[in-house]
Amino acid sequence: MGLHSTSLQQHKARVDMVTLWWVLTLLTFLSSEASGTNAGVKVKLTVKGLEYGRQIGIATLQEKLKSIKIPDLSGTESVSPIGKVSYSLTGLQISNLGLPKSQVGLVPGTGVSLSISDAYMNLHGNWRVKYLRIIKDSGSFDLAVSGLTISTTINVKSDDTGRPVVNGVNCQAVVGSAKIKFHGGASWLYNLFSKFIDKALRSALQKQICPLVGDAIDEMNPQLKTLNVLAQVDKYAEIEYSMVESPIVSNSSIDLSLKGEFYNIGQHKEPPFSPNPFSLPPQDSNMLYIGLSAFTPNSAGFVYNSAGALSLYVTDDMIPSSSPIRLNTRTFGAFIPQIAKQYPGLMMKLLVKTVKEPTITFEPDNVTLQVQSAVTAYAIQPNSTLSPLFILNLNASVSAKISVMGVKVAGAVTLNKIDMALATSFVGPFEVKSLNNIFLMVLKVVVIPKVNARLQQGYPLPAIGKMNLVNTQLQILKDYMLIGTDVKFTA
Repeated sequence: MGLHSTSLQQHKARVDMVTLWWVLTLLTFLSSEASGTNAGVKVKLTVKGLEYGRQIGIATLQEKLKSIKIPDLSGTESVSPIGKVSYSLTGLQISNLGLPKSQVGLVPGTGVSLSISDAYMNLHGNWRVKYLRIIKDSGSFDLAVSGLTISTTINVKSDDTGRPVVNGVNCQAVVGSAKIKFHGGASWLYNLFSKFIDKALRSALQKQICPLVGDAIDEMNPQLKTLNVLAQVDKYAEIEYSMVESPIVSNSSIDLSLKGEFYNIGQHKEPPFSPNPFSLPPQDSNMLYIGLSAFTPNSAGFVYNSAGALSLYVTDDMIPSSSPIRLNTRTFGAFIPQIAKQYPGLMMKLLVKTVKEPTITFEPDNVTLQVQSAVTAYAIQPNSTLSPLFILNLNASVSAKISVMGVKVAGAVTLNKIDMALATSFVGPFEVKSLNNIFLMVLKVVVIPKVNARLQQGYPLPAIGKMNLVNTQLQILKDYMLIGTDVKFTA
């Protein structure tokens, strides 16, 4: 006996695998052509991170697969002694589905492999039959699919916009068995040739699986196109996380080298320095490791200094009212008599402005920042015009504390010491050291709090979707800081 004809109605199943393949997004974060330059940021995805992706992804995949529509099946069989029997199987609905065994792995030089084994599904549907030309009957049936195995490899590359694009290759699917049992009516008749229907169903399912897996992978691409090639920080700056070389996929991790460079928005001017090479330590207790070299915050300093954003006017109303030190010619006249004589009874204003980009240094357990700035003191005339009094060169050394807030890196600084020298005086010579306490107070109560308020806003780390960092640890090492973290996605 042979199967003479079958008709299948193909139905696409949309399977959202973005959650499953978050690791692939990290793998290709804003990928661009390799430039051969050193990385400012390095990212390592460990086997633990890959396993987390498998757990949440398989759970999502299993729920989505339950909505797959199995095509109707019809045909004609010759059954002795009745003759030709026409049949149709319709309305198949999945009543149970399981993916008990699955694993993901790293394919060195390629990407990620996915394999599913011993999967099963149970379906219920309706049957109709016609034989001896006039006899019709109907009933229900149960279909048990078992021994389902799927394997595929996900290749990752970038499109011409520098965004990631994925495709599945080498997909293989095998349905171990598809056993059908009929109920009601002439069930005895169907059971006579059920093995032929089993074969037809198994073949139909097997042909659908890989195209569906391919469709599911392809449907990731519109989601991946939403990734920002540039992450805006504020009105002055954006940070670029394009890759400077292809990802290195080994048996134990995926290692990425990202540019990690700040730019003025719309003006990609390179700083007069480059990142130094560095390597991440062989740690694997967390899902993800992110190494941020000193180049990244130093490029931020270059950007903000170029934009003129590292300047601040300090006025008397910014000084605590309890302070005996006021920004007026009377206070400064006590140390520089010429000021009180030439500009009696006037309020003053200070302009604090960097003269070059600040320099940050990472040493084990220590972050320091060197700032070279100029302070210009003005007397405010009754008509609001400003009369310059003097200009000081002020070099400050500050310590920084770095923290991770959400998916951002934030910071806070404290003043260590200052060195001042007179650059220009419009009121004659004076002893600069006499103003030391005044400027220490101004920096500590006005400038540093302003700086910290901005640093607390942080700047974004590489991230996708609703990704949260948990169990985060931060280490300050030589020339870079290392963030070790696990990842959790929220719905």
